[in-house]
Amino acid sequence: MFSGAALTAFRLNGQFLSVAEGLARPAGLTAAWWQVLGAVVDAPLPVSAIARAMGIRRQSVQRIADLLVERGLAAYEPNPAHRRAKLLVPTAEGRRAMGRIGPGHAAFADRLSEALGGEREFAEVLATLGRLSEALDRLETESPPNG
Repeated sequence: MFSGAALTAFRLNGQFLSVAEGLARPAGLTAAWWQVLGAVVDAPLPVSAIARAMGIRRQSVQRIADLLVERGLAAYEPNPAHRRAKLLVPTAEGRRAMGRIGPGHAAFADRLSEALGGEREFAEVLATLGRLSEALDRLETESPPNG
């Protein structure tokens, strides 16, 4: 069953990335840029915190954050908690780009919810995926698979 769950998760990841690319493209973003901007749209975060929240390597987030800053979609601000780990914040242009994704995102979410049988069923799927993620976090913390 583990292999089946992993293969399904890999397929879902690819499907989500494909949908995200389609939603982000009209706003001038990539799925990865959207993901990083989305992580800081409500509150600034250092790159390491964004990476932890997304479950990806800090170096990958750093590369994307630098590109966002270079393109004027985000900026680095001083971090009062850590002198060297600056906070990433979206600029006004970054917020506008995120806003342009909203209508397509909402429409696709409604279509997906309908395809799953409604909001209640969608919430059950989300809860199950959340439990799976929490269980994997717990197991990896207790005894990493490679250690």
